Amino acid sequence: MRRGAVRALRRGVAAMVVAALVLAPWTVDDYTVALLARTLALGLVAVSVALLTGVAGLPTLGQTAPYAAGAYASAVVGSHLSDVGLVHLAVAAAAGAALAAVTVPLVVSARGVVLLMITLAVGELAVTVVGRWRSVTGGTDGLAGVAASRPLWGLPVLATDRARYLYTLVVVAALVGVVLLVLRTRVGLLLRAGRDDEARLRAGGHRVAVHVAGVHVAAGAVAGAAGSLLVVAQQFVSPADFGFDTSALLLLGVVIGGTASVGGALVGAALVVAARDWLFGVLPGQAPLVLGLAFVAAVYLLPDGGRRPPVRGRLLPTVPARRPAPESPTPTGVRA
Repeated sequence: MRRGAVRALRRGVAAMVVAALVLAPWTVDDYTVALLARTLALGLVAVSVALLTGVAGLPTLGQTAPYAAGAYASAVVGSHLSDVGLVHLAVAAAAGAALAAVTVPLVVSARGVVLLMITLAVGELAVTVVGRWRSVTGGTDGLAGVAASRPLWGLPVLATDRARYLYTLVVVAALVGVVLLVLRTRVGLLLRAGRDDEARLRAGGHRVAVHVAGVHVAAGAVAGAAGSLLVVAQQFVSPADFGFDTSALLLLGVVIGGTASVGGALVGAALVVAARDWLFGVLPGQAPLVLGLAFVAAVYLLPDGGRRPPVRGRLLPTVPARRPAPESPTPTGVRA
């Protein structure tokens, strides 16, 4: 009975949040609407982080790499080939998945802190590449004036902040729904089983490396699609959108929302973005420091580090306990 009440409460809160998101364009100003659209795009990247870190047990700081690949692929296609949002989404998701597939050999066998450092290096390398590939990405100046897109063929162009926000909201809701449905299938069970006890899953004859590669590519596709939504929301893209601070914000949002919760990742990302923008006004230049302290506090103060599931491999090696020295036998007839 109590479990049913909690479930009903969660559904009621979720319904209220969805209603608030749908009504937001008619209740707030245009600047806030545009900020909400960018937050939804970043929240979708947080979903990909939760998919890897919480569901599959593969901690990552590198989802900004497929995020950037999708954003720039969408911007280039929108400027030269097509103005249809569905085409942009498909191209961006393919770009994110392709970049993730290229990095599969680096991550398929790594675990724990090694995997975390590899993904961080991949993310930073992606930012460096887009910053220097001026002929395609515009370098550090970015790509400005990206043409407005239309959702489908024959529909009007997304010319207002409200239209762009509603398009972003619909796409995020659809993709999150697909992720939740997939996680309810055998695929989700295998990912969680590998997270909880990879050795047992491997001993059962399952191809763990294939599972890891598959979820890595799928998360890359989700992050790539989020990159397309970022371009739709702000019609501009630059390397500053994908730096280490973005990776840290994403991981902080996922920790706050619950690493194994897809919906929590969205809420956590929204809270972190709102806090960051507010802190930039209140404490100029000190927002990264405050957010870093918030990350440390979240890990240590939230229950089990933000409802943290097991991680494949250990983040730090354990020190084997010293065995007690065997006791020497007492000679016969002598009191101990």
